Amino acid sequence: MLGLGLRRAAAAALALPPPSPPPAAAAASSMAALLVSQPRYAWLRELGLQEENAGVYNGRWGGSGQVSLEMGKILVEGVGEVQEYVDVCDYAVGLSRMIGGPILPSERPGHALIEQWNPVGLVGIITAFNFPVAVYGWNSAIAMVCGNYAKVTELIIAKVLEDNNVPGAVCSLACGGAEIGTAMARDERMDLLSFTGSTKVGKQVALMVQERFGRSLLELGGNNAIIVFEDADLNLVIPSALFAAVGTAGQRCTTARRLFLHESIHDEVVEKLVKAYAQVRIGDPWDSDTLYGPLHTKEAVKMYLDAVEQAKQQGGSVVCGGKVINRPGNYVEPTIVTGLPHNAPIVHTETFAPILYVLKFKAEEEVFAWNNEVKQGLSSSIFTKDLGRIFRWLGPKGSDCGIVNVNIPTSGAEIGGAFGGEKHTGGGRESGSDSWKLYMRRSTCTINYSKDLPLAQGIKFQ
Repeated sequence: MLGLGLRRAAAAALALPPPSPPPAAAAASSMAALLVSQPRYAWLRELGLQEENAGVYNGRWGGSGQVSLEMGKILVEGVGEVQEYVDVCDYAVGLSRMIGGPILPSERPGHALIEQWNPVGLVGIITAFNFPVAVYGWNSAIAMVCGNYAKVTELIIAKVLEDNNVPGAVCSLACGGAEIGTAMARDERMDLLSFTGSTKVGKQVALMVQERFGRSLLELGGNNAIIVFEDADLNLVIPSALFAAVGTAGQRCTTARRLFLHESIHDEVVEKLVKAYAQVRIGDPWDSDTLYGPLHTKEAVKMYLDAVEQAKQQGGSVVCGGKVINRPGNYVEPTIVTGLPHNAPIVHTETFAPILYVLKFKAEEEVFAWNNEVKQGLSSSIFTKDLGRIFRWLGPKGSDCGIVNVNIPTSGAEIGGAFGGEKHTGGGRESGSDSWKLYMRRSTCTINYSKDLPLAQGIKFQ
C-alpha cells in the first residue's frame, strides 16, 4: 500500500497550485502536446506521458516555481527537478517488486541457504541546497518502499504524503542548521544517515556516524573533467561543455570544471566555446527564455571572485567572464580560464561556481592520469570516435570516477543508473537498479530440513 500511496502522492503533487503562474508553463505545455502528437513519438502516449508525466510541464505543479524561488535555479531546471521526483517515486515502486534475496545451494545435504533482506530502520536524509527536491526524492522514495521510515522530508512533500495516507510517522520533517545535522549524525537510533553536500562537511558527518558504528551514505563533491580528443565531433562537444559548465550556474556536483583539449584542436574549441558563452541568456530564473540564473548566496559570489583571482595569480588567462554582473542578485559571469597547468592548485580545488579551466594535452595516457589526479571521483566524460579508446576509458586504466561517460556531458544523470563517486566524493550510490540494498540489512539463514547434522567444510565433531 505504501507504493500506491507514493504514486498517489506524486499525482497529488502535480495538483498543487503554483505560487503564481510560471511564465514558461504555457510554452512548456505546448511543447509537450506537440511532442506526443508527432507520429514518430506516438509510443510516448503508451507510456502515459501526455496524461500523467506531462502534468509537471503544463503548470499543474507549483513546486517548480518554488525551486526557482528557493535557490535561483532557472524555471526549466526547476520543472525538470520536480519531474525527477515524480519519476523516482514511480521508479521506487517498480524497485519494490525486485526486493528479495536468493535461495542458495548448500554444500551440506538436506540444507538450504537463504539471504533475507529487511528494512534497516530509521533513515536520516540531510539534503542539499542545489537540488532540494530531487536529492531528497532519490533517498526518501526508495527508503520508504524498502519499509523504512525517513527522518527528514521537504515541507510541501510531507503535506502531500500525509494527505495521501502516508502518515507523518513514516516521513517526518526536521528543520534547522548544523545543530540538527550533528544531532542526527550522533544519534544511535539513526540506522542510516544519507548526506549530500560538501566534502568538508561530509568528512565530519562520516566521522560522527562511524564513531558509533552507524551506516552512512555520502554523496559529496566533484571536480569533473571532459576530455576532447582530436577525432571528436565538435557539434557535440560545444553544447555539451556549455551545459556541463554553465548549467545551474555551475552549482551541480557534476558540473564540468576541467576541460582537457587535444593540442591540435585547442584553439578552435576555445574560440567556438567563447562564442557559445556569449549567447547564454542571463536573467530572471522565472523568465522562460533564461538559461542562466544567479548563484545561491553572496558567499558563493565571494568564492567565485577568489577563485578567479587565484587562477590569474597561478598563470591563467581569463578569456571569457570573470566578473560580477551589475544587476540585483548574486549574478556572476560564466567564466573560461586558459593557460594553467593541469596540476595548478586552483584547478584541483572544487569551486561551486561557473568557472571552466581549459587545459591542453598531447596523449591519451597522460590525460587519463590527469583526470584521476584530483581528490574527487564523481563524473567524467570523453569525446572520441575511437572504439578502442572508449573501452580503455571504461577499463581499469581509464577513469576512476563513479560516472564514466562517452560523448555526453558530465552532468544530466538519469534515475535508472547508480549515482555517486569514489575517493573524496564519498563512495555512496543513490538510485540505480540495486539502490534498495543501501536502505536494507541482509541476514543469512541456513535451514536444515534433514534428520542429520553435517557440519560445513566436512568437519567431524564427535
